[in-house]
Amino acid sequence: MSTPFLVQALAVLSAPALGAVALTGLRLRRRVTDAESREAALRLRVEELTAERDVLQRTASCDPLTGVWNYRHLQLTLDREVERARRVDPGAAPRPLALLMLEIAGFESVVAEHGRARGNAILRDLAQRLSVEIRRSDTLGRYGGEEFLVVLPDTGLDGAVQVAERLCWTVRRHQLLDWSPAGAEPGRVSGRNGLTAAVGIAVLPEDGAHAALLLRAADRALGAARAGGGDGWRGAAELTGEGPEGPAGAAEAVEITGNLSPGADEVSLTPAGTAHSTAAVAAGHDAGP
Repeated sequence: MSTPFLVQALAVLSAPALGAVALTGLRLRRRVTDAESREAALRLRVEELTAERDVLQRTASCDPLTGVWNYRHLQLTLDREVERARRVDPGAAPRPLALLMLEIAGFESVVAEHGRARGNAILRDLAQRLSVEIRRSDTLGRYGGEEFLVVLPDTGLDGAVQVAERLCWTVRRHQLLDWSPAGAEPGRVSGRNGLTAAVGIAVLPEDGAHAALLLRAADRALGAARAGGGDGWRGAAELTGEGPEGPAGAAEAVEITGNLSPGADEVSLTPAGTAHSTAAVAAGHDAGP
């Protein structure tokens, strides 16, 4: 058999095999392309589901009225931070942790004049303003009504007092959207909005080693600040030995009456026994030095 004939015979015999190989390669490429398309679609779907999950988690953890963290998130955060503060080497002192319970007073005037919807809008605006007055590592949330809770990790009493003073000043001086009281209100201090804040401070471990104890201590301190006229703070440690008639030998609550804004040259702190009301504070400012 001649070589040309043999070559032609082999070409004829191998043509189907070559076609089958080419078809198989084409099918494999199509399968790979389809797999890549399905993988890309799955990745896109996973990203969409992850984004939806994050939105749902954020929605479930946020207060629908004010937009800050809600009660459930506050509980989880406080439990986590208490456990973190107590997780130290044997024999070492727990890491500092402070808790502020803040109550805003004065919304009755807003609601009475402009309705509940307007009052809610102002409360949301003020809550958002308060949230920028704390560190990113801190947590501010709505505890209920006009009450807010602030969790301050790695913060002792001195740091908590500074935050409480700043929040009280913010509540007192914050511009309430475009709302202003109708007419001059007797005793209203110029530049104020009619709102005040009372703050109760509790610190771990001095006022409690667990979340429930800290909340109870902060609530008692808030009650003392409220009873003292508001517009100031009280520490739970000041209430040690408190009986039915009030604190026995406890330090006087401090009523903040100075300008605590950034860049202020002086901060005037007046004992609560000297000025319990906005009217008394206004009289002191009007009298001058």
